[in-house]
Amino acid sequence: MAKKSAQTTLIHSDYAAPEGFSAFPTAIHHASTVLFKDVEAMRSGEWKEKNAYTYGLHGTPTTFTLEARLAEIEGGSFCLLAPSGLAAIAMVDFALLKTGDDVLLPDNVYNPNRELGTWLTRDFGITARYYDPLIGAGIGAMIQANTKLIWTEAPGSVSMEVPDLPAICKAAHDKGVLVALDNTWSAGLALRGFDRGVDIIMQALTKYQSGGSDVLMGALITRDRALNDRLALAHMRLGMGVSPDDAYLVMRGLPSMKLRFEAHDASARKVATWLKARPEVARVLHPAFADCPGHDIWQRDFSGAGGLFSVVFDARYTEAQTDRFVDQLELFGLGYSWGGANSLVMPYRIQAMRSGWSDGGVLVRFNIGLEDTVDLIADIEQAFSAL
Repeated sequence: MAKKSAQTTLIHSDYAAPEGFSAFPTAIHHASTVLFKDVEAMRSGEWKEKNAYTYGLHGTPTTFTLEARLAEIEGGSFCLLAPSGLAAIAMVDFALLKTGDDVLLPDNVYNPNRELGTWLTRDFGITARYYDPLIGAGIGAMIQANTKLIWTEAPGSVSMEVPDLPAICKAAHDKGVLVALDNTWSAGLALRGFDRGVDIIMQALTKYQSGGSDVLMGALITRDRALNDRLALAHMRLGMGVSPDDAYLVMRGLPSMKLRFEAHDASARKVATWLKARPEVARVLHPAFADCPGHDIWQRDFSGAGGLFSVVFDARYTEAQTDRFVDQLELFGLGYSWGGANSLVMPYRIQAMRSGWSDGGVLVRFNIGLEDTVDLIADIEQAFSAL
C-alpha cells in the first residue's frame, strides 16, 4: 500500500503491542463494532454460542469472563448480564411468558418485580398472582394449566420470610412449571439455589459482587442449555448490554466478596442482637434468629446471612416518630440497596406492600456495612432519643 496520509495514519496504525503480557486484572475490552478476520469468519460466528465475537452488545472478552465467573460461583453453566437486577427479572418474564400465561410471585417479592407483574397483567394479558412466601408444597394447589413461571425470593428482601425452595420446586416441576430465584440476599455464597431445585438464578450484581455502591448490573444463571437459549433470545431482542468498565468493577470485587459477606454477616448479627433487647423494637426480622418466619428453612438451606435485616418498631410509635429516628441517624445513609461498605437504613410502609400483614408497628430495614459495630450501635442508641 502507498504511504498513508497523516489523517489516515491517525486511524490506521501499523503498530501492534507485543504478545505475552500477563497481569491479575482482566483487561477491559471496549467495542461496539467487532472486526472479523474475513467474510467466512463473519458468516460462521454464532452469537449464542459465545465461541466468537459478533457485536459489542453480545459480549467482549471482559463480559464473557465475568459471565463465566458468576456461573462458577452459583454452580451454573450459563450466564447472561443485564444493566440491572430489574432488567434481568424483566428478561426472564419476556423470555418465558406470553399473552394468556400466568406467573406466580411471592407476596413479599421485591417491589419493582411486583410492579412489573401489575404491568404484565394490565398491558400484556398475562396474569400475575401472589402467594404466601411460606406456602411450601401448598403452591401446587395454585398452579393452573396456564402457569408457566414461579418467582421465588430467599428471603424476602424487606420482611425476610424464608421460603421452602425444594418443596416449591418439586410442586412446580411435577406440573412442568419453571422456578426462578432472586438469590441476591445470599450473593450466591450462602444459598446454593440449583442444589435446591431452581431453574434460573437472578443476581443483582449491584450488591455484594461490586461491593462499592457504584455499579448497576444484573445476571441470569442457568444450567440448562435450552433454557439459556430462550433467555439469550430475549437478551438479544431487548438489546441488553453492560459496560465493560462496569464488568471490570464487578470482577475487581469478586476476590474479596466472601470475606466482605462474612464481615457483613458477623456485624449484622451483633447489631440485630442488640436491637432485639431494646424496648423500642417489637420484632427483629433476621433469618438467623429463631423467631424469624422460615428460620428452620434457613438453618437447613443456608450457610450465612449477610448484612441485611429488618426490625418492626413497637406499635406505640407513629410513622412520624420512626421517621425522626431515621433522620437522626448519622452513620446510616438513607437509601435503597445493600452490600456496600456503608451502612444504610430505609423505612417501609409494609402494610401497604403486603396483603394480610398483621404487625401494627413501622418496619425499618437496616443494611449493616463494614463500620465498627460499636459505633453503629452508639449511633442507633442516640437516634432512639428522637422517638
